[in-house]
Amino acid sequence: MQQKEKKTIVMGVIGSDVHAVGIRILEEAFTEAGFNVVNIGVLSPQEDFINAAIETDADAILVSSLYGHGELDCKGFKDKCIEAGLDDVILYVGGNLVVGKQDWELTEKKFLDMGFDRVYPPGTLPEVAIEDLKQDLGLK
Repeated sequence: MQQKEKKTIVMGVIGSDVHAVGIRILEEAFTEAGFNVVNIGVLSPQEDFINAAIETDADAILVSSLYGHGELDCKGFKDKCIEAGLDDVILYVGGNLVVGKQDWELTEKKFLDMGFDRVYPPGTLPEVAIEDLKQDLGLK
């Protein structure tokens, strides 16, 4: 089986979140790093991420949330991915994922327990996730 030339990632802003600037910055950074990026934009339900991943045979899904309700919006996401046949898709999530100031380690654990492979705090530079994704996809 021939390996795809470029790895495909689906990214977007989940739930009722309308923060568009950050996702555009991420799209540019990942594109520049050599990924085929499918940006589904803002106000995206879980199903939009999953459908886009199926349609594009994505290797990873990157979920952004800046309005503090990521925990609610991401609940059950991994299970829905598995139900849709995306057992092997890599899942990243980042941003202001919970309301208020909470201990980062606890927040990270919540999302890891939900099935996300990596969890990023607010202010993480795109290069960090790019390097992680290259490692997780075996590109390094």
